[in-house]
Amino acid sequence: MLAISINETGSADILKAVEIDTPSIGTGTQVKVRIHAAGVNPVDTKFRAGANTIQHFPFIPGCDGAGEVIEVGSDVSRFKTGDAVYYFHGGISGIQGNYAEYAIIDERFLVKKPKQLDYYQAAAAPLVLLTAWESLFDRASLAEGQTVFINAGAGGVGHVAIQLAKSVGAKVCTTVSNDEKAAFVKELGADHAINYKRQGVIEQVNDWTDGEGVDVALDNIGGRETQMMFSLTKTYGHVVSLLLPDRDLDWTIARQRNLSFSLEVMLTPQAAGLVEAQKHQTAILEKCAELFDTGQLKVHVSEVLPLDQAAHAHHMIEEGHTTGKVVLDMQVESSDS
Repeated sequence: MLAISINETGSADILKAVEIDTPSIGTGTQVKVRIHAAGVNPVDTKFRAGANTIQHFPFIPGCDGAGEVIEVGSDVSRFKTGDAVYYFHGGISGIQGNYAEYAIIDERFLVKKPKQLDYYQAAAAPLVLLTAWESLFDRASLAEGQTVFINAGAGGVGHVAIQLAKSVGAKVCTTVSNDEKAAFVKELGADHAINYKRQGVIEQVNDWTDGEGVDVALDNIGGRETQMMFSLTKTYGHVVSLLLPDRDLDWTIARQRNLSFSLEVMLTPQAAGLVEAQKHQTAILEKCAELFDTGQLKVHVSEVLPLDQAAHAHHMIEEGHTTGKVVLDMQVESSDS
């Protein structure tokens, strides 16, 4: 099969499509999937560059996938040949990723593809869905009537988090870098969009909440941005960060306001081999499939590229400021070939 298989860490230019052996079913509960599309995430670029020291070589990147079941093991009960599926699995801890034409996956980690999504949209969804869901609901217990601040609202996690928050009746404030992105997040349901290049974020949030601050703040950026979260979150509120804050973070305001603080790494269940936690993530994707099919949720795909342009996809992610998601297509040939 054709796959992006790398033998060392490095720049995006090491991502080359090569022919390797097609994997085969090894246990009764496994399913063979013909991958139609794979989502490209910032974490893929970090692993490629060497951020994950537990990676094994040769290494096929890609945590998100969507495709068609073409073979099932003898004990599989939830899927049959021809089923369309989407999933978060692979691309870490020696598990084959999805920058490839085929994958072998245990049925416990597969979900039937939402009917309202094509394969590109479905492949773009799992990691950002799980990150946003776990942050808002598992960590911060966001509920109807509460207010939430989400930075980088037009990004992969941000644009999904806005919709998930609105699906439970929360009010959403977010940040963007231009008017086009402001219109985009408003279409997704954001109640207030702040252009951080022209407006003071803390002042805007405090005005929006009549000086109280938000119940929940979701930090998609980390670093120095985390410091700001404390100043716009209300007393007894909750801050969730997807990335590490600055090492010299000042916790004074967080302590004065009795804020709770959580970190969210949705890769942990797979990296640590926590099967029950992975099954919980599968259940989240099943709930999200219902939201897609009832029109309460959508995922924005900004670019679809053929597999042999994976390097270009990684360059796009590393340059930043993409709207929505970038996806690799396993089913088409590059115009450059």
